[in-house]
Amino acid sequence: MQTKSHLTTRMLTEGAMMVAISQVLSYVKLYELPNGGSITPDMIAIPFFAVRWGLGPGLMAGFVYGLLQMLTGGIAVAWQSLLLDYVVAFTPLGLAGLFKGKKWGLFAGIVLGCAGRFLAHFISGITVWRIVAPTEVLNMEFSDPCLYSLVYNGSYMLLDTLIALVIAAALYRPLRKFILGEDLR
Repeated sequence: MQTKSHLTTRMLTEGAMMVAISQVLSYVKLYELPNGGSITPDMIAIPFFAVRWGLGPGLMAGFVYGLLQMLTGGIAVAWQSLLLDYVVAFTPLGLAGLFKGKKWGLFAGIVLGCAGRFLAHFISGITVWRIVAPTEVLNMEFSDPCLYSLVYNGSYMLLDTLIALVIAAALYRPLRKFILGEDLR
């Protein structure tokens, strides 16, 4: 039987490891957009942790990862974009914790967490970045900040989400008991 103190130490250790794994994976850039945002495999570790430990620990891990992203080279035009594009954007990855213990929770959690992250980037795009937004993205001209933010942020967030889902599908079977937290009972 594991004590509460042992489980707390284990949760904190795993959280730190997942934040570190996310940070390392964020440097594996498959493509980088000109005004920030890139296609990376970093969206898997925080939802994995959140589904295993729950909503509170998941949100905290997402928050810490967002701070780390901001401090290690965040691109911003104002303090508002630092908050929205990093701290606020990465924290929702922990929403995956709502699906703790659910058989397909990791997949639903990835979709929900990435949707939350996209929403923060979308809001930043229409409120902060519209000031410096180029009129052309992907050979299309934009005059509407909402449409620009949707296309710009959606272009990499959709691919990030799909990459995380593919990685989750590959890892699910061999790591099922860990994802579902069966080793913690």
